Amino acid sequence: MKNAQLAAKSNPQHQTIVKISDNVAFGGKELIIIGGPCTVENLEQMEITGNALHNSIQALRGGVFKPRTSPYAFQGMGQEGLEILTAVRSRYNLPVVTEVMAISQIEVIAAHADMLQVGSRNMQNFDLLKELGQAGKPILLKRGLAATIEEFVMAAEYILSHGNPDVVLCERGIRSFDNYTRNVLDIGAVAALKQITHLPVIVVPRRW
Repeated sequence: MKNAQLAAKSNPQHQTIVKISDNVAFGGKELIIIGGPCTVENLEQMEITGNALHNSIQALRGGVFKPRTSPYAFQGMGQEGLEILTAVRSRYNLPVVTEVMAISQIEVIAAHADMLQVGSRNMQNFDLLKELGQAGKPILLKRGLAATIEEFVMAAEYILSHGNPDVVLCERGIRSFDNYTRNVLDIGAVAALKQITHLPVIVVPRRW
């Protein structure tokens, strides 16, 4: 990992704290839980979610631009979805995390969200990562479904090297030979990342 000049841990106590609001920060001793649906579908859905979870979570998630395997699947609400997230954030005082898929989406998402998520499919979209280095918002970077730990750390290095120090790594599961479960959560990678890098690390509990 010699090329990870900015992501590499310089000493055992080196740990970055990434704040996404006055009260929520990754990398400290507090357990941070991000909750919410995969996709924002309507205001009622998000109001129910916010009301049910606001005492149990520290940040609200919801996709408004969705990468889908099928071009015929629902692709998200876009701008309207962002406005819904903003309304729910204000009502329940929850910072918002949502995915950015393209350079053209960064400005509008950054105007509504507290943290911009890079999904697994875009972990090595290097042009996007470079632009996110100048986005002025914390970044949640998900590991690609077939990415090595080194590739994951170097993706973070792209963001860091373009000016954004606020990166949180997310181990979200990798593809295995078994198609019964969706992905396999690589717990060993979490331990390795904590040794290699000073960046905060979170995980996504997988579902079927």
